[in-house]
Amino acid sequence: MALNDKSAKKELLAQYREREIIGCVYLVRNTLNNRLLLDYSTDVASIRNRYEFAQKTGSCVAVKLNNDWLEHGSGAFSFEVLEELKKSETQTDAQYKADLEFLREAWREKLSNEEFY
Repeated sequence: MALNDKSAKKELLAQYREREIIGCVYLVRNTLNNRLLLDYSTDVASIRNRYEFAQKTGSCVAVKLNNDWLEHGSGAFSFEVLEELKKSETQTDAQYKADLEFLREAWREKLSNEEFY
């Protein structure tokens, strides 16, 4: 399928729009001091790839971690998906993001004894 073919482009666009969207609440743990970065992403695969790329290249995944990342290196951090959430067909992007923010705050309460960045 040639990308300059209009029908091929339409098909690719349709497939993209119909894809299953799965977000997540995740944490990045500094394994040396156990401090956590707790956040969410609207695309679990994307954030996982971003973390793996950062590990391979030594680049930091988040500004909040930068000082510790530079001091201890990328190997001092681990990545964990705590919960995944599939976007429903009827949900707007704003509603989906609000649900992920709510889940993040629920996890913050569950982990309230932990130290966060």
